[in-house]
Amino acid sequence: MKLTLKNITIALTATVTLVALSAPAQAFTFGKDGIKFDKNTDVKLTFGTTNGAYTSSLGIYKVENNNSLITSVANLFWETKQSDNGGTSDYKGTFGNAVTSASGLKTVTYTFLANTLYTLGLNSGSFNQATGAATNTIAAASNFVFSTNVLNILGASAGNTQQAVFGSSLKIDTTSTSPFTVANGTATNYGSGNPFAGPVTIGFDDTGNANDKDFNDFTVSAEAVPEPMTMTGLALGVGAMISARRRKAQKA
Repeated sequence: MKLTLKNITIALTATVTLVALSAPAQAFTFGKDGIKFDKNTDVKLTFGTTNGAYTSSLGIYKVENNNSLITSVANLFWETKQSDNGGTSDYKGTFGNAVTSASGLKTVTYTFLANTLYTLGLNSGSFNQATGAATNTIAAASNFVFSTNVLNILGASAGNTQQAVFGSSLKIDTTSTSPFTVANGTATNYGSGNPFAGPVTIGFDDTGNANDKDFNDFTVSAEAVPEPMTMTGLALGVGAMISARRRKAQKA
């Protein structure tokens, strides 16, 4: 066998594909019923836009004791001011202008621990402008909405309401207060997503404006980071090519 770049490329591609196909599927929940993985999983979260007059902070929360204990574990993105330019485009805010993060980066990575239940929470009440941390009570209260339906109790409103939508094909209007249904159908059709298949857009509807359900008040995208199998595949492919070349030389 002649060891050429073409042969190496073919062998490496085949090996990496076989490694990927042989990897066990990962069980997960990612949507309105909570966020949970059966393995430690790194997820990249990228800020989208904010809309509406409220100033909000988005974080990750751990959920325990049958949904009765909600604990902050990470502050992701938060607004440093109401919007980029007053009421323009429904109080639209962009990263670096009206929004920041602890790292100063638009994309942050968080490791979700195996078999631990999480939720995303949007706090439109009181929070530290330097850290995004809540200074009000973290609970199913009127100034918080969560991506997990059962945690939402909006003041005197009925609980268990959907305040976040998930999907890879969402078309969220970031310039108006038009209802979500205009572009996407009912919100219940967007109750979960697969972060392993590509970026999942997540849009929140905050506690303001009588819950207008436009789901554009705070948007992010989430994508799981693949397990580090590529380098293993490359190493196996190179080893296979070297072995094949040695066998050929011995026969000659």
